[in-house]
Amino acid sequence: MSLKPDAKIIFNAARDGKLYRLRALLQHLCVEEMQTIVNTKTGGATPLVMACRNGHLEIAKFLVNRCKADIELTGSDIEVSNRHGHTCLMIACYKGHFHIAKYLLSLHADVNRKSVKGNTALHDCAESGNLDILKLLIDNGAQMDVDAYGMTPLLAASVTGHTAIVEYIIDTLGTATRQEVINALELLGATYVDKGRNMHVAYELWRKAMVMRYDPTHSLIPKPVQTTPVEAYEYAKEVQTLEELQELVSDPDAMRVQALLIRERVLGPAHPDTSYYIRFRGAVYADAGRFSRCISLWNYALDMQQNILEPLNPLTQSSLVSFAELFSLMMDADSYNNSSVSRKIPTINFADIMMVLKKCIYEVSSGASIKDKPCFDETHFQRVLIISLHICCVLAKLLPLLSAEQRHEAHSLVYSLVSLRIRGKNNRTFLHYVCTSNTGVVVKYSACQFPCAALVKMLCHTGADVNAKDDDGNTPLHLVALSPVYKVDVAHVLLEHGAHLDAVNESGLAFKDLLPDKLHTVVNEVNHTTLACLAARVVRKNSIPFERVVPSGLHAFILQH
Repeated sequence: MSLKPDAKIIFNAARDGKLYRLRALLQHLCVEEMQTIVNTKTGGATPLVMACRNGHLEIAKFLVNRCKADIELTGSDIEVSNRHGHTCLMIACYKGHFHIAKYLLSLHADVNRKSVKGNTALHDCAESGNLDILKLLIDNGAQMDVDAYGMTPLLAASVTGHTAIVEYIIDTLGTATRQEVINALELLGATYVDKGRNMHVAYELWRKAMVMRYDPTHSLIPKPVQTTPVEAYEYAKEVQTLEELQELVSDPDAMRVQALLIRERVLGPAHPDTSYYIRFRGAVYADAGRFSRCISLWNYALDMQQNILEPLNPLTQSSLVSFAELFSLMMDADSYNNSSVSRKIPTINFADIMMVLKKCIYEVSSGASIKDKPCFDETHFQRVLIISLHICCVLAKLLPLLSAEQRHEAHSLVYSLVSLRIRGKNNRTFLHYVCTSNTGVVVKYSACQFPCAALVKMLCHTGADVNAKDDDGNTPLHLVALSPVYKVDVAHVLLEHGAHLDAVNESGLAFKDLLPDKLHTVVNEVNHTTLACLAARVVRKNSIPFERVVPSGLHAFILQH
C-alpha cells in the first residue's frame, strides 16, 4: 500500500521543473486527493504558483489539467494567490514568462485582479519591462488601473526605467492624459539620474516634459511651487523654466537633488521608492566622504517613514540599522584614518547621534503602544529594541569625549529609554541584550557590537535593574557567561553595580556554575558575597519557610539565591 506523497515534495518538484517526478508522485491518487494536494500551499504558495514563477510551462499545464479526469473537478486553481495576493498570472508577467502568461489567459485568468497592495498583472509587467507581455495583456482586456500608492502601469514603468513600455503606453496606446505623460517623463528622467546615471537622457526627458507643460496650443500645467524648501535638499527647488533646466546640465549634484524632488512630488512620501532613493543618495555621499550630507538625507528619509508608515515597519528598521552602522564606522574612524586608505572619516557629531537616538526611542515607544493590537509583530519589535541599543552603544563609547553638559544630556536620553521598562523576547531587559552577542541583529562594525561594557555601565547609571531575570531565570550576569563572545570587563561592571554572583536561574545554576573554569580570572568570589547572600543561600538550600518570618521586601532577594 503506497503512502500519499507529502505536499512539500509535490511543491519542490513543481518548483524545480521535474515533470517526471510529479507524474510518479500523483499517479496513484484519486481525483479528489490529487486536487487537494496540488492546491495545498507551502510557504504561502501552491505548486502551480511556483511553476509559473520559474517558467515551467509543461508543469503548469499538467497541474491544471491532471485532475479533470472523468468528473467535473478542476485541477490546480489558477486564481489562487500567494501571501501577497499575487496570482499565477501576475507572477508570470513579473518574471517575463510570455508562454505561461498566454496559457493562463487562454484559461480566462482574471487579467484585472488586484494584489494586496492593489497592483494588477499590468503593473507587474510594466515593472519587469516585458513589452510583449504588456501587449498580450492589453489584447486580453487589461485596464490601466491604480495601485494602493496611486501608481498606474505607466508610472510603474517610469520608476523602474523601462523606456520602451513608457513610450508604447504614451505613443501607441494614447490612453494617458497630458498630466500623466508629463509625470511619467519627469519620473523616468529621475530614474535615469539615479539608476542609469545618464544625465543627458534625463535632461532630454525633463525638457520634453517642460515643453508639454507650457505648450501654447493647450492650457498651461505649471509645476506646483514648493512653499517650504527642505534643508536635506540644501533648500533646492524644482526648476520651473527651460532656462533653469538648462543651468542644471553643468551641475550633476544639482541634477541628483532635482531627481529627489521630482520623485517625492510624483510618487508622494508614502511610496517606498521615495525614501529608498533619498537613502541611496545619502549612501553615495557617504561613499564620497560627505558624511554630513548623508546624515541629513537619511534623517529626512527617517522622518518621512515615521510620519507615514506604521510603527515597526521594516523600512524604518532598515534606516535605523544604516545609522547604527554609519555611526559605528565613524566611531572606528581613528583606526581607519591611520590606515593606508587616503580618505579620512570625520568623528561623530554629538547632535547627530542624539537626534537619531531620539527617533529610535520614538519607534520603540510607538511599537510598545501597539503591543496588544493584532498588527503588533514581536519579531519587528525585538529588532527595533536591539537596533536602538546598538546606537546607544556608540553613544556610550563617545562619553569620554563629551563635555559634562553633553554627558548629562546623553544619560538623560538613555534614561528615557530605560524608564520605558520594556521587556523583549523571553522577557529580557535592555541590560540582558547588551551582555550577549547572541541578539539576532548583525552589524558590520565593531564599535556597536555586544557585549559592551561601556553601555552596561551607562544602563546601570540610568536605572537598569542589574539583577532582573528573564523567563529562564537568567540575570544579565548569567548571559555574560552564556554569550558566545565572553567579556570579562562586562562581568566586572555588573558586579560593581550590585549584580549577585550567586543568583541562580531556573536550572539552579549561578554564574560560577556556568563559567567555573574562568571564574578565578573574573572576580574574587569572597569580595562579592555578602552575609545576606550567605544567609539567603542557607534558607534556599535547606528549604526553610521564610514568607511569614522575613519582611516581604526581602522575599525576592532570597528567591534569587
